[in-house]
Amino acid sequence: MHTAEHLLNGEMARRYSCGRAFSAHLERKKSKLDYHLDNALSANEIKSLEDYINNIVKEDVKVSEEFISHEEAMKRFDMSRLPEDASQTLRVIKIGDYDQCLCAGSHVEHTGEIGEFRITSNRFQDGVQRLVFKLTLPED
Repeated sequence: MHTAEHLLNGEMARRYSCGRAFSAHLERKKSKLDYHLDNALSANEIKSLEDYINNIVKEDVKVSEEFISHEEAMKRFDMSRLPEDASQTLRVIKIGDYDQCLCAGSHVEHTGEIGEFRITSNRFQDGVQRLVFKLTLPED
């Protein structure tokens, strides 16, 4: 779920210049992300996001980590959500060439482990686009 969140966040930031979600709630069964947008996403845009992420899942892209200094992170990432007591060495999660961000969470080793990604509902209200998504785990 967490790795799928990275992919959705990265693509939302690229496509809509809205940055990563300003609010997130990740759970095993379903998760939700909130973004500041001027307009609601269309059904076609939602489908396009699903297809984009599912294609990366099918590619079975390697998920890796690197550790960088706080100084290097300041050059590469938005540090506004980093806790003040964060270590001077920070962890970056990379999903191939698709996404990279600071993160302390757990992730799969390859995107093929994510399963099918589906946006199950969405809502736009007062400039906030909420996307709720689920994963269907791959069959063994």
